Amino acid sequence: MKFDFKEKYILENEYVKLQPLENTDFDNLLEYSENEPEIWEFNSGGANGKENLKKYIANAIKNRESEKEYPFIVFDKKSGKFVGSTRFYGIFLEMKIIEIGYTWYGKKYQGSGINKNCKYLMLEFAFDKLEMERVAFAANSKNEKSLNAMKSIGCVVEGVLRNCSTDAKGERIDSTRLSIIKTEWNENVKNNLKKQTENFTNR
Repeated sequence: MKFDFKEKYILENEYVKLQPLENTDFDNLLEYSENEPEIWEFNSGGANGKENLKKYIANAIKNRESEKEYPFIVFDKKSGKFVGSTRFYGIFLEMKIIEIGYTWYGKKYQGSGINKNCKYLMLEFAFDKLEMERVAFAANSKNEKSLNAMKSIGCVVEGVLRNCSTDAKGERIDSTRLSIIKTEWNENVKNNLKKQTENFTNR
């Protein structure tokens, strides 16, 4: 399967639905932008506040149009609400490498199983449809919650890039790099993550 940035990819199961982020999604995400500032503390370029949310969505769509990224908005089928966003980026199709990141959810939906379902759908799409060989991840090294979530789905820590970015306050941060490779996905990560998503109904 060839990745097409113009295609409207819908990734979904019985619990969550990922659809392309659009300008019209501003109102769907505004409550998290205005009321949950702690979501954005670990990295720069967050969507805290109305103006930053507008910039965030516009930049994400611009990067899709320039074929750099493919952003999604996340819909929780149980609550009937849009609850966050995630995307493919660092897309190197010839090398069969893709990255998943810019992931965030409203506080109420963190740790609920939504992230595991989203990651399963995205990894399945990357490995089984796009035939990627490597899917990479990264997080602020101080963001233990995010790093633990990545490890729980099967990511392997590869190392730390020192002083490589900034947080919301403009302070320099270290970034921890992680990945899953195709052999790991096929041998155990896919089945293990699938089992974890089955606990979603217990939230």
